[in-house]
Amino acid sequence: MTDVNVVIIGGGAMGCSLLYHLAKAGWQDIVLVEKNDLTHGSTWHAAGLCTHFAHNPTIQELRATSVRLYRDILPEETGESCGFHRSGAMRVTRNPDRMDEFRHVAGLSEFTGYPLEIIDQERIAELHPLAVRDGLLGGIYEPDDGHVDPSLATNAMAKVAQRHGAVIQRYNPVHSIHHENGRWVVETKNDTLRALHIVNAAGTWGFEVGRMMGVNVPSVPVLHQYLVTDTVPAIAERQKKGLAELPIIRDPEESWYCRQERDGFILGPYEKQAQVWSVDGVPPEFGAELMAPDLDRVEHIIEAAMARVPALATAGVKTVVNGPITFTPDANPLIGPAHGVPNAWLLTGSSMGVMEGGGAGKFLAHWMTHGAPPMDALAVDSRRFGPWADRRYRVDKAIECFGLQFGVHYPFEERPAARNLRTSALHELMLERGAVMGAAHGAERPNWFSSRPHDETRDSFRRTNWFEAVAREVDCVTNRVALADLSVFSKFDVTGPDTLRFLDALGANTPPRPGRIGLTHALTPAGGVASEFTVTVFAPERAYLNSAAAAEEMDLDLLRTRAQGFDVRIRNRTDELAVIGLMGPRSGDVLGKLADVTGLSWLSAREMDVAGLPVRVLRVSYVGEKGYELHLDRAHAAQLFLALEEAGNAFGIGHYGAYAANSMRLEKGYRGWGMDLTTERTPLETGLAFLVKPDGRDFIGRDALLKRQPGWDMVLLEIDTEGEVEPFYSHTVFAAGRPVGVVTSGAFGHRVRKSLALSFLRERDMREGLTVKLLGIERPARILAQPPHDPQNLKLKA
Repeated sequence: MTDVNVVIIGGGAMGCSLLYHLAKAGWQDIVLVEKNDLTHGSTWHAAGLCTHFAHNPTIQELRATSVRLYRDILPEETGESCGFHRSGAMRVTRNPDRMDEFRHVAGLSEFTGYPLEIIDQERIAELHPLAVRDGLLGGIYEPDDGHVDPSLATNAMAKVAQRHGAVIQRYNPVHSIHHENGRWVVETKNDTLRALHIVNAAGTWGFEVGRMMGVNVPSVPVLHQYLVTDTVPAIAERQKKGLAELPIIRDPEESWYCRQERDGFILGPYEKQAQVWSVDGVPPEFGAELMAPDLDRVEHIIEAAMARVPALATAGVKTVVNGPITFTPDANPLIGPAHGVPNAWLLTGSSMGVMEGGGAGKFLAHWMTHGAPPMDALAVDSRRFGPWADRRYRVDKAIECFGLQFGVHYPFEERPAARNLRTSALHELMLERGAVMGAAHGAERPNWFSSRPHDETRDSFRRTNWFEAVAREVDCVTNRVALADLSVFSKFDVTGPDTLRFLDALGANTPPRPGRIGLTHALTPAGGVASEFTVTVFAPERAYLNSAAAAEEMDLDLLRTRAQGFDVRIRNRTDELAVIGLMGPRSGDVLGKLADVTGLSWLSAREMDVAGLPVRVLRVSYVGEKGYELHLDRAHAAQLFLALEEAGNAFGIGHYGAYAANSMRLEKGYRGWGMDLTTERTPLETGLAFLVKPDGRDFIGRDALLKRQPGWDMVLLEIDTEGEVEPFYSHTVFAAGRPVGVVTSGAFGHRVRKSLALSFLRERDMREGLTVKLLGIERPARILAQPPHDPQNLKLKA
């Protein structure tokens, strides 16, 4: 048996990148084990495309980091090229919504510092003379994009890692994994490794290795084909003239990419109905094999590509590559701690392992070294899926993601595959009342309520069909009373003699007194916001914590880790309890018909009977109106909901959904975890200094929080949109023509009739002359000195 510090399982681009970055960060005793040779599985047959196009800043940075690594850093370190070609790339479209998507991504990129250019037909023809521009509205050009040789890049990372002392064991498959006495025991063909840390970077085998680790890894291998042509005369002629390599071209409506490969082309089609492969286990003998070509599946896509790039039709097919690539349920990689097990990490599931691998390895190496990710990790955190992500879910979502590889990414899209996995006790009642549902962490919740049967959201980057419906819901909450199904909250009981001591050490705020409600932010070691908890203390030895739906596994890990050394018990109640929101100026009148709410003031809580049912009643509101949250056993939820409706009929009771709640919380300037609150910024930078109480207390991140200079400043903006488009997220804020900030969340505030956005400014003295770029147009913006709705909280305290 050999004792090591880290075992990385998988020698593809992802695993070798982590090995490289850990070794360069000074980690010792790192071993990478690979069942075959490096790059086997998916890396070796990848097309090697590299891009800066992304809808999320973290994903974009993973890709941009990969480009810098392959293009500049590795060649300098090794003295050898990784085969990176800076060809540039373009995406073209005939779809108006796609042009809005391009404008949005280009706007975000002005903030992140990666230049992307919106292009018209003339520019398309200039950049790619072999492409037909007819029928196109335009596109987007990515000048620093290109393609790399996957094998050269992977082996270069491995070479540098070995130079720094890392060990690579080829042809050494893993037979079993278990955890004992605080160490991971990995039994391989050639040795037994006992490690403090284990990393699943197994790619195609990620699900199987996860099963050995006792971790659910919701990834599925999907077969992807691309073809390599013989010589294309038009390209050969260009080469004779010494002309530059053609840019990569993608037509997302026709679902294909095409890039120059020497004097020919590589064409990669993505069919709408994906073919999954070896869902429950990859054949043991599989390594660097390919499947037989099946071009009939993609013939119609090839024909469409030839119509756009006629030169494709002038060459024969030299090779067809048909091999597996892994897809997660949202097509983003799984990066970060594995849920529920100590010192276990995932770095797998990327359908674009070469494109993202260089950056992904650096991202995880930082997380392992510093105890927190370098950027907001929500889009990639390996715990964003729970145990509910079962076989059907991962297969159905992988097929959907593959088919929508080039789908438009709308800001509020709700994709239809694998729905209704987690439904609340009020689900059917919501549907009966016209709820149009969305999903949060696999759980169904009402987004908005329609007066028309079987209505659905029409996706758009502009105002959509739920705008007026949300206005009606807000009016009901503001002037009467409305009910909401809030059961998607994550819910945790904390009990035991050390409950108050534990809560005091959990976050930046002190715990509330018994019978009261407070808010605390658990911090990263660097002082960023890891989690946000609503804390209700019922008794000195009994508290109740609520947090965001998407944070369930992350927060459970955090609570259990930080509870070590305290005499407390953490119990996850998320699936056991339902939550009913009762909001509006008449909410007290409605609840008063069913229970005695005398003395239940704002931010107080009481366990009591409501309509004869045991309920945890919290006098708290996220929507800026007097209101209550009613938490109870899901078995009683429907009965209580109907009783509340009956009691509220005299007051014109209605219903509201998540979109209305988002509008109303922005009118109060309330920050939202995962949007406005992330690990990147401290509570002080986020405008929450009143919730930071460091004196005489010790909590993780305290010293770093106090030492960090608040370089960023969160502000609430009013934006002149002229009713065309509303802010949502990732819009760049400008001052004097320079990017100075970014919108983290936004919506139209129906009560105040203003378009509102919470935004970070990286120049704290910048207060005048601000604009926000929405879909390519800069709109004037002003900082609001106070929330526009009820700034003194008079309604909340009524």
